[in-house]
Amino acid sequence: MAPIVSIRNLAKTYGNGFQALKGVDLDIKKGEILALLGPNGAGKTTLISIVCGLVNPSGGQVLVGGHDVVRDFRQTRAMIGLVPQELTTDMFETVWNTVSFSRGLHGKKADPGRIETILKDLSLWDKKDNMLRELSGGMKRRVLIAKALAHEPEILFLDEPTAGVDVNLRREMWQVVERLRIGGVTVILTTHYIEEAEEIADRVGVINHGELLLVEDKTALMRKLGRKELRLELAEPLGALPPVLAPYNLALAEDGGALIYEYQGEAEQGRIGTLLGSLAAQGIEFRDLSTRQSSLEDIFVELVGQRA
Repeated sequence: MAPIVSIRNLAKTYGNGFQALKGVDLDIKKGEILALLGPNGAGKTTLISIVCGLVNPSGGQVLVGGHDVVRDFRQTRAMIGLVPQELTTDMFETVWNTVSFSRGLHGKKADPGRIETILKDLSLWDKKDNMLRELSGGMKRRVLIAKALAHEPEILFLDEPTAGVDVNLRREMWQVVERLRIGGVTVILTTHYIEEAEEIADRVGVINHGELLLVEDKTALMRKLGRKELRLELAEPLGALPPVLAPYNLALAEDGGALIYEYQGEAEQGRIGTLLGSLAAQGIEFRDLSTRQSSLEDIFVELVGQRA
């Protein structure tokens, strides 16, 4: 199946000489949730803005549903919904009117039933007659999502969708995103919250200094780059590691009270039994053990640090 968004050798240099994007290649599958991670200034918003037709590229090509975003901007824009970072809405307009107006802007006929469904899905129905200025920050962000969905797009871009909202509302919005995916909408989000990508994304892309460092299935990424740690709390502290344990990737805690074994992949994991046998042969006993696996945040920090 052809990707719903295909990006090839995309570049953007602004008038002041700043290179925001440097030859980005990316295919986005229909119906997936893709999270783009990166620090401030990495190029996330520029990438989204070009795909959405808000910024012209300096080089390369973007196809949305097989249409070029520059040449066929009317077709591509109709397929896309965008939720920006900024809360740019008319504060003196009602929720119902602002969402209905957004549908009309895209040339869609009035459909009160559709607007009602969107507002109910986003828990905004009881606020439909409220003016935007009367809503909390989290509710205003939901209105932005409702506006982006009003013309029934196939692709939804969420630029920092949960910035500035509390943890409970953030989790509610994750549920909204999952429902959209179930409904067939392709979702691309940028986020500073690593747990957001870890919770809801199918694939994760890491961008830094305008370069896309990788795009991987989330589970495969965790398996390939995530390290695990086995910590053995010793019954008696050690002054130093016995030479016979040198072949293992072991570290001794500063107080000598624990051994730490770092491993990656099934091959190294399979050595744990051999390690425990070697400890027993040396008369080294432990009273407790625990394991820890790298989080997506650990992987992200490592990747960005390598390309800093």
